[in-house]
Parts: sequence; C-alpha cells; structure tokens
Amino acid sequence: MNNENKTIVLAYSGGLDTSYCLVYFQKELNYTVHTVLVNTGGFTNEELEEVEKRAYELGSVKHTNLDETKNFYDKGIKYLVFGNILKNGTYPLSVSSERIFQALAIAKYAKNVGADAIAHGSTGAGNDQVRFDLVFNVLLPEVSIITPVRDQKLSRKGEIDYLKSHGVEASWEKAKYSVNMGIWGTSIGGQETLTSNKTLPDSAYLNQPQKESDEEVQLHFTEGELTGINDWKGKPLEAIKRLNGLAGAFAIGRDMHVGDTIVGIKGRVAFEAPAPMIIIKAHQLLEKHVLGKWQMYWKEQLANWYGMLLHEAQYLDPVMRDIEQFLSSTQKTVTGMVKVKLSPYRFDLIGIESDHDLMNADFGVYGEENGLWDGNDVRGFTKILSVPQKIYHQKNQLL
Repeated sequence: MNNENKTIVLAYSGGLDTSYCLVYFQKELNYTVHTVLVNTGGFTNEELEEVEKRAYELGSVKHTNLDETKNFYDKGIKYLVFGNILKNGTYPLSVSSERIFQALAIAKYAKNVGADAIAHGSTGAGNDQVRFDLVFNVLLPEVSIITPVRDQKLSRKGEIDYLKSHGVEASWEKAKYSVNMGIWGTSIGGQETLTSNKTLPDSAYLNQPQKESDEEVQLHFTEGELTGINDWKGKPLEAIKRLNGLAGAFAIGRDMHVGDTIVGIKGRVAFEAPAPMIIIKAHQLLEKHVLGKWQMYWKEQLANWYGMLLHEAQYLDPVMRDIEQFLSSTQKTVTGMVKVKLSPYRFDLIGIESDHDLMNADFGVYGEENGLWDGNDVRGFTKILSVPQKIYHQKNQLL
C-alpha cells in the first residue's frame, strides 16, 4: 500500500503489541510513524527515556512523551473523589478513567501534526479498544483508525516472529502478570483473574507490607480536595502521591473487581489502589457530616451514572459536564480533617473535625436529648406523617 509521505500517530507503550504496530506501519503500509506515550502517573523518568530510545530504534520519526497527570486529576480524578465513585462498590476506575485521558491527548497530538491516520495496539477482547476508538471517532472523524493487532487477530508468537523477520531482536518474555500502573491505582491481571474462584498470591502485588505497627494519619480536605496530610500542606496531586507511599507501605488497597465490560462480557481484574481507596472513603465520611440528606442522596445517584458512563467511554457526552457542575457545587462545605488509622492490609476511619459538622450538640444529641422540639411537637409531627399510610391501610385492610 502506498502511503508515502503520509503520517500515522501511534499510541505507543513500548510493549510487544505497539512495537509490532510501529514496524508493521513502516514495512507494510509505508507510513511515517509518530509514536506518543501518554503518562498518567505510572512511569518513572528512566522508564520514559527507555521507551523513547526503543521507539527511535524501531523507526519512529518522532517520539513524544506527554505528561497528562495534572490534566487527569483536574478533569477526571477530582470528580471521582467528589462522587465517591467505586464501580460496583469496589473499583476506583483506575485504568478505565486514565485510558480516556490518554486517548484525548493522543487525538490532540494527531490533530496538531495533521495526521492522516491514528492507531492503537488494543486487542479485540477488551474495553480499551472501545475507549480509544470512540474518542478518535468523535474528535478526528476524518482520520482513519488502524488497529492491526485487533484486525489481524495476532498471537504473541506471530508478532514476535514478524519482528524477528525484520531484524528486531528483543526479549519479549510474557510476564506472569500483566501490570498497568497509574497515579489512581494499579491493575493486575493473570491466570487467576481469568477464573471465578481464584485470587492472586501476595507476591503478585507491587506493594508488600513494610510496616507492622498501626499508624494514625490526618487527612485535610479543602472543598472536597485532599490538600494536606498531617502537618504537610500542598496540592492534591502531590497529596495523592504522598498517601500512596504511606499507605502502600502497609499493602493497603488490594481487591478484586468483577464487572460488566463495554463489549458485553464479564471481566475480572485485581488491583491495588492505596490512596484512592482511603481518599474516597475518608471524603465520603466527611460528607456524611457536612452535607444534607438530599445532597447525599442525589450525589449518589448522579455519581453512579458518572462512573458508569466514564467506564464505558462516554466522557465526551455533554451530560458529563452537567454532572461535574453538580458534583462541584456540593463540595463548598466539604472542608475538614479526617483521622485514619493505617494497619497492615487495612485502614479504619476514626472520625472527623470540621467547622461545617452538622452534628451540632446545640440542636440535639441523637438518642439523648433535643433542643429544637419537645414531645408535643413530635406527637403532632408523627400524626400528620402517618396520614397517607393510615388512609391506605384503612381502605385496603392489609393487616
């Protein structure tokens, strides 16, 4: 195929699939290839340098490392915290949320360089293919999306043999566990996650317990965002990194997520997310003290939708911006300190302190005393409250 002088932008990680794509686009399709790695908090500087070096060795005309970590926080993680979002009550959307922001950054890059085509190395078996394709379709409708690994149904052996035939020698040994790291959590897949009755061994997790004695930390929130840990004060992104380090030393945040994939099958993955799990639960406890009943109710409904739509690649739907506005509005009084006890493999929420705490003893102490009403008020209130049920039961005589 003659694509001489045409440019393709490849979402590149340096792994086997994207390395195959890089060589294939040059040798078979005659494209000029730009490789782009989007860092959402999971790469060290040394790893980024190694990926860049590898990309040029394999023929990339231009390799770019884009750091989208702050953007990921500002436009994604922040709302996951505001909504206390755990998919199926378990998973903090670690990978599914970051993939959207990686796709957005790659689409922007491709548009800026005037790419003729755009590509990713996803297989046809998972969610990521949908996330990348959907973002590219929306933002770059005139640009071709090329996915050889998916379309050719390639095996790892087939990819390795192809690379060797073009003089690419490397160790492509498949690790026993597939690990995807990001600032909002690490996902881990292996043989056990392909079953319904097995779990990962301790050794499969990146964080191993380094501390045995309990440790209490104070988390400081400002309008819903984590801005301090103990005596340290700073920006939320740095706070997340610090808490990941503190809680990771206790091997906190391990779990197994089971859920419905975008492509219709059930999926299972292990993860460890020390900071996300603690932040969400601590933030939720603070909200219980400072928000009203109906704020809490509607937050839960809309946040559940937000998490589901984000997981299923619907981030660009305008309703997401509407929900974000609502979630942000609810955070005006979510300021205070939450005490958390860290222990090996677990954490406990101790309590909160906030100027906005609605558990005000001046108004009443639940189960003990009240300051805003007396017994006669409750009698009248209860009598009126019972009217609809009283009418229904008298008419229908259910008991």
